[in-house]
Amino acid sequence: MDESGDSGRPKPGAGGSDPGTGPEKGKPRRPADPGGGLLMGRPFGVPVYVAPSWFVVAALITWVFGGQLDRVLPELGAARYLVALFFAIAFYASVLVHELAHTVAALHYKLPVRRIQLQFFGGVSEIEKESETPGREFVLAFVGPLLSLVLGGLFYIPLQFVEAGTVPGVLLAGLMISNLIVAAFNLLPGLPLDGGRMLRAVVWKITGKPMSGTIAAAWVGRGLAVAVLVGLPLLTHTGALGNATSEISGFETVTDALLAAILAGIIWTGAGNSLRMARLREHLPDLRARTLTRRAVPVESATPLSEALRRANEAGARALVVVDGQGNPKGVVREAAIVGVPEHRRPWVAVSGLAQDLTEGMKVPAELAGEALLDRLKATPATEYLVVEDTGEIYGVLSTADVERAFVAAMARPAA
Repeated sequence: MDESGDSGRPKPGAGGSDPGTGPEKGKPRRPADPGGGLLMGRPFGVPVYVAPSWFVVAALITWVFGGQLDRVLPELGAARYLVALFFAIAFYASVLVHELAHTVAALHYKLPVRRIQLQFFGGVSEIEKESETPGREFVLAFVGPLLSLVLGGLFYIPLQFVEAGTVPGVLLAGLMISNLIVAAFNLLPGLPLDGGRMLRAVVWKITGKPMSGTIAAAWVGRGLAVAVLVGLPLLTHTGALGNATSEISGFETVTDALLAAILAGIIWTGAGNSLRMARLREHLPDLRARTLTRRAVPVESATPLSEALRRANEAGARALVVVDGQGNPKGVVREAAIVGVPEHRRPWVAVSGLAQDLTEGMKVPAELAGEALLDRLKATPATEYLVVEDTGEIYGVLSTADVERAFVAAMARPAA
């Protein structure tokens, strides 16, 4: 499942690329280890994690598949659960190949990948930047199901040379079928599935508007969620999936309904997240350092806080920058620190004691905007930043609180 979001949501059965608001090429790097469970390795330099929820679904697959093996190969006895556990691990290895297909495609297009995570209902590749063209979006989404189809074919070939009623035959057949199901499911044309991103790319190409593609694919995804919620238990109950109605117990009926509800919830939530992230990206250019910056007055380090605030009030400024004798900025006075000083003590407190020393990352160009601005702030966390012109002249102070308010307002505005 692929989502146009920023935090890795799960894809039923396989997973998908998750483009978010990550760093652009040439921007400061994120922490090397994003976390997310048990680190399994770093193929292509991308960390692969197994989330704790994976162990739950691995145990569930082992139990269910072990029960099926008891009917097909009763002579295995308790050893059938070892075979079932091997199937669960091999299946998720196939899921990892699916995710690596997304990752390799993303790296080919110079899109940074934060991590791959295997979790309860599959996996997700957290791609941190949006595709620049609909063609790339289509390819990035399609390679996952394509690799699952290829894996299904690869498992089919040796299946022709083994006996049907044996452990190798059952394992190969199970892996072939499961990969074909993963491919078919993820090709369904609704977000957050891979097929939804392919539909988004097609509509984007036709209309020239990424947002139009997202809206279309997200609403199809919501329709799919409803279809899964209603249709999956109905198909199972009527025997359309190979079960006779008389053989279905009440427990199996409840299990099917619960599974359908979980899948439908994931798809519905993923479609909604895709819409929200697309709306955010549409309004991100409105987040400009120059328009969000507070006017500031320069003060020397020994200036009493009361005097500094008086100068700021006279100038109509809302921030203070500590400078040296030559007027070079050395620090930004923290708003929270000012609030924490009682008014009667302000004549005796120097601004230097309330300032945060400036680092290079805390100097933000006035023309920075959108994702580039957010990336800069995330790379160097702080409460206030010094905003400077291209010439190095002080423009003002950017407060993280102001950016957060503008961010929330951008999310709340309807899409154009």
